[in-house]
Amino acid sequence: MTSTVLITGANRGVGLALAEHYAEAGYRVLGVCRQSSEALDRVADQVVEGIDITQPEDVARLAGALEGQTLDLLINNAGLLRDESLGSIDFHSIREQMEINAYAPLRVTQALLPHLNKGSKIANITSRMGSIADNDSGGRYGYRASKAALNAFGKSLAMDLRPRGIAVAQLHPGYVQTRMVNFGGLISPQDAALGIAARIDALTLDTSGGFWHSNGESLPW
Repeated sequence: MTSTVLITGANRGVGLALAEHYAEAGYRVLGVCRQSSEALDRVADQVVEGIDITQPEDVARLAGALEGQTLDLLINNAGLLRDESLGSIDFHSIREQMEINAYAPLRVTQALLPHLNKGSKIANITSRMGSIADNDSGGRYGYRASKAALNAFGKSLAMDLRPRGIAVAQLHPGYVQTRMVNFGGLISPQDAALGIAARIDALTLDTSGGFWHSNGESLPW
């Protein structure tokens, strides 16, 4: 039986690379985004576009578009990176990053729970910048805080969903060459996708709730 994966922010970058990887692996790929791309249209079996994952009505419409479908894998990938400097912090920017990076994955996960069964998996694409122990450079107030919140949400989801047989992972893709970092990263989206997929494959209920680098390194909270 064909497995199904749903990926948010699937129109470009790591999300698109994940869509391509899972399509090649034989999955049925559901891509979610605000605006699709030609590349996503080529690989996805279903594209649900016009979705702003911070908006309850859009997330409800997404859930409605999945009527009768079961998800074997949910990848909460959509994210936003902004920078703030102490002394001139833009609190609107921080709130926006919290909405997109932390609240939205939790909102999407809760809305799609009826489509997840025993054996399904959830992967939250987070960042090692959400690690408090690993913060030795400061700055990036909104991004760090939002990813730390996502990590906390993901850990709670892992505890709450364990009895249902659903495993959850928080995964740092690495420093990836995407638009988010002006393509100045160290690895390609395709390499990041391979690492993320390997961590998802290895995920079990026994390891659910962990925080890993895509290269397999366990990251500190």
